[in-house]
Amino acid sequence: MRRSIALLTIAAAVLFLGSVTFAPVAVAQDGVRIIVPESSIEHPEDIGVRAHTNIVLVVPDRVGDNGAPIPENPASLACIYKLVEQTKGCPKTSKVLPTGGTKAIALVDAYDNPDADTDISTFASAYGYGTPNFTKVKVGSPSENSGWALEESLDIEYAFGMAPNAQIYLVEANSNSFSDLLAAEDKATDLVQAAGGGEVSNSWGGSEFSGETSYDSHFQGKGVVYFASAGDSGGQVIYPSASPYVVSAGGTYIDRDSNGNFLYETAWSDAGGGPSQYESRPSYQNVIKKIVGSHRGTPDISSEASNVSYVEIYSEYGCSGWCGVGGTSVSSPTQAGIINAAGQFNASTNAELTEAYKEYGNAKEYKKYWTNITRGSNGYECKKGWTYCTGIGSPLTYGGK
Repeated sequence: MRRSIALLTIAAAVLFLGSVTFAPVAVAQDGVRIIVPESSIEHPEDIGVRAHTNIVLVVPDRVGDNGAPIPENPASLACIYKLVEQTKGCPKTSKVLPTGGTKAIALVDAYDNPDADTDISTFASAYGYGTPNFTKVKVGSPSENSGWALEESLDIEYAFGMAPNAQIYLVEANSNSFSDLLAAEDKATDLVQAAGGGEVSNSWGGSEFSGETSYDSHFQGKGVVYFASAGDSGGQVIYPSASPYVVSAGGTYIDRDSNGNFLYETAWSDAGGGPSQYESRPSYQNVIKKIVGSHRGTPDISSEASNVSYVEIYSEYGCSGWCGVGGTSVSSPTQAGIINAAGQFNASTNAELTEAYKEYGNAKEYKKYWTNITRGSNGYECKKGWTYCTGIGSPLTYGGK
């Protein structure tokens, strides 16, 4: 299993990222620098027309084995969420990998990652998994795009990493227009249904817009549970995360001590969340109606997504090899993989979330199956119970999933 990350310095990053369009570098805390790909930037004319990714490239200031940052990975996350035999302290060098998964998980993205097969195979081999059951499906004739390739590598690797025995589909839309992405969503639904059920994950989205509810029908396939990233603008709501027919995947930050031992999760300050402008409160959120009122509240559940406690991926076309990434693009495929590996396979997102919110309303089950995040803020303060900060909280064991 990999014990360190092969990330480059900023100077070298300029060389290997020459084919990718990026926004200006922003300096983050804890010795890392953040590079935002063009695919993650929303322009005013995009709203309601084109979607964006929710991913950033993370480059640490120090590299090498002597005191270098080591990223989160499938084994460390599985330890934190108590999905595997516990390693003392749940260090990032935990070696116990998830082993579950069945049926199918489809990851919907725009454009083409020409190296997707190589990426997931390299990732699997490096961490000690078996050969992935992976298929790439194009809807139309998508062109290659480095920013979306980075996203696609993340999506397939963390869905696979959490549920290595599931059939993994990468469904590539012809472009990042909502019309093309929703056509790919329909194809993903068909693939998952043909496999006997499973999950569809969407790490893309855009600011809410009038008329978004007319797109909700694309997330209602029988036997499929849909996930969508809550976004990377603290306390803001995006679509399709706002749809009541998806599990809205929020983001947390992994806090560790100076020795790298896991302490607790806090809210990631940039994670999306809040009340929808256009979607009504679904019945499964009646238990929190005093908080959300008549509007659908996001997120539903949260998991690692920070650009400081970032994760490691392999993306040949996206970043020329191994690199670190953050954003709620991490949480959507991670949660889809966890739910898949839990093996219950609810008939719909509504059924999945009805069960989750029922557990939230039962103090004993809530404590047993979920971690209530009470630290941090994304513009909304975290506190005891459901919040726009992290929703119900983060997964704890496969129980109740």
